[in-house]
Amino acid sequence: MPLTINEIYQSIQGESSWAGCRCVFVRLTFCDLRCSYCDTEYAFHQGTKRDVADVLAEVLAYDCPLVEITGGEPLLQKRVHTLMHRLCDAGYTVLIETSGAHDIALIDVRVHRIMDLKCPSSGECDRNRMANLELLSVRDEVKFVIGSDEDYAWAKAQVLAGVPGWADRVNAILFSPVFGKMTPLELATRVMADALPNVRMQLQMHKLIWEPNQRGV
Repeated sequence: MPLTINEIYQSIQGESSWAGCRCVFVRLTFCDLRCSYCDTEYAFHQGTKRDVADVLAEVLAYDCPLVEITGGEPLLQKRVHTLMHRLCDAGYTVLIETSGAHDIALIDVRVHRIMDLKCPSSGECDRNRMANLELLSVRDEVKFVIGSDEDYAWAKAQVLAGVPGWADRVNAILFSPVFGKMTPLELATRVMADALPNVRMQLQMHKLIWEPNQRGV
């Protein structure tokens, strides 16, 4: 069974603890969430069916050691596990960005999982699979995309009083402002004032380098 691929491209990693690194992105088609601030709606349906071997060959041609699997929601396609496994076998550092709505248990243990927990203003907060937090390890990161005071309070509560232990285990907890909704200064002020453990603020670096709506970056 082939994968449905929206796009493959090389760019500068704009988010996570890997921000600033050269990275190849493999964007898979389809998503079952409809977040209010989504900036990749073109990945809901647009895509081409491709064999895993074909995708691997294109990724290898970039000669870049860092690869991120993203979407859409990549876990909607079961063959993504084959792709990640083969990339890891080939010696690549592999990241996956996935929502908090899908079971992460089957992801190859060599993959760095970046899980996006949906805050209230996304409209998809009730889809979060909170049991995933118990599966996270030191290789993983959790992202909160924050667009309102309510979002910030909710994210803060998950860090301080949510599922026990996860915030101490993960590599990083990422607070990111919704582009155009909350200013970086507003979020930075809150992060500094609360001094939340293991929390780092991030911006979408690619939207500062290129035009914010540009694709393939």
